Amino acid sequence: MNTSTRSVTRLALAAATALSLGFAPMVQAQVAPVPGTTDAALAEVTEAAIGESVAAVVNDDIISTYDLVQRMRLLSITAGIQPDENTLPQLQREAMRSLIEERLQIQELRKVEKEHKAEIIATDADVDAELADVAKGNNMTADQMLAQLRSAGVGPETLREQIRAEVSWQGYIRGRYGSRLRIGQDQIKAVQEQLTASAGKPQYQISEVVIDPARVGGLDNAVQGAGQLIVQIQQGAPFPAVARQFSSAATAANGGDAGWVGAGEMPAEVEQALEQLRPGQISRPIVTDDGVYIIALRDKRAGSNVSLVSLKQAAVPLAADASPAQVQAAATQLETLRPLVTGCADLEAKAADVQGVMAGDLGEAEVAGLIEGFQTAVATTPDGQLSQAIRTNAGLHMIMVCGRRQSGAQIPTAQQIESRLVGQQLSMISRRLLRDLRGTATIEQR
Repeated sequence: MNTSTRSVTRLALAAATALSLGFAPMVQAQVAPVPGTTDAALAEVTEAAIGESVAAVVNDDIISTYDLVQRMRLLSITAGIQPDENTLPQLQREAMRSLIEERLQIQELRKVEKEHKAEIIATDADVDAELADVAKGNNMTADQMLAQLRSAGVGPETLREQIRAEVSWQGYIRGRYGSRLRIGQDQIKAVQEQLTASAGKPQYQISEVVIDPARVGGLDNAVQGAGQLIVQIQQGAPFPAVARQFSSAATAANGGDAGWVGAGEMPAEVEQALEQLRPGQISRPIVTDDGVYIIALRDKRAGSNVSLVSLKQAAVPLAADASPAQVQAAATQLETLRPLVTGCADLEAKAADVQGVMAGDLGEAEVAGLIEGFQTAVATTPDGQLSQAIRTNAGLHMIMVCGRRQSGAQIPTAQQIESRLVGQQLSMISRRLLRDLRGTATIEQR
């Protein structure tokens, strides 16, 4: 292909991409302006030029412009990303990356099949079963899901081939390397000790997207891409869908769900960002040695060594400079409530019958965070009984402990830790093998 032909092909592909992601039939679409091109250049692009051509060659395997546009459409739909001039380059880059990696994976698996005379690549029945599971997770049948994709201009084979490559590669990696991995008891013990040591510190329930700079053409592209994904998530793109399609982390298969993490389990830059987030918030792009992170903080809890109590109170409002007589009168009012109350369930109802007394639920709080008088009352008063009166600048209070617990989850079992470590190592092996395959492959992008 000569230089002028390649130039027209690139313009045609860009135009076709912009049009097709708007879900208009390519053969009927009129050429629209493409950012970064001139009207004169676009005038050279005819409807015939928008037809199928070669977008890349991977070890003699062709990726057509049709394949690329189909994958971009699929990415846009499944990740919930609206195509525009800002997201189109990222969609095209991610679509091309995934197609190249899948070609390399299938080529390697065919080679292994031939050498070992074994069936490794997923069969149509395997793909059908995985499709059914994916559809079930979306509360529909496989036929309904494929029909929806067809209506958006995505052929069924586009999704089927993506699933075939993913299922085949994961099965191969686990089958070949999983049995060889040996997680020592010293490794498990080290993780347990680390988790135990950090158990008293805050823990965060997070989801993550990790962009690997090596996969997207450098750190600048990774940071820019992460920023664009954040905008799309803020505009409604589901975080799990974005993670599945764009994250290079092992958690991508679970929609980015990393579960509860504590001190020392994430890169230092991520932990610093988590300290500033509130549940429901999404971080800015976080640059680390492992890649560029996007973190969604779903929940936060105190460490497992923290004592929590659920409290209710009865109170009489008093000014900070109230006279001793006023304080005594308030104490008398509160004491009339004591014989009437049987426990937390009827405190508010009984207090409503005593003039001047207000009652309410204080919720759950850390004991260490309570004011001194409340801490003493919590320590000395049996649960379900009213404490002695406590004077504050706001009034006179009696509190009742309605529940106590130690916060935080249990430390994972040795088996759970071993499973997590195996998953992390298999993910590293997969990424390393793909890098090696890519480094030795002949890849020409047009």
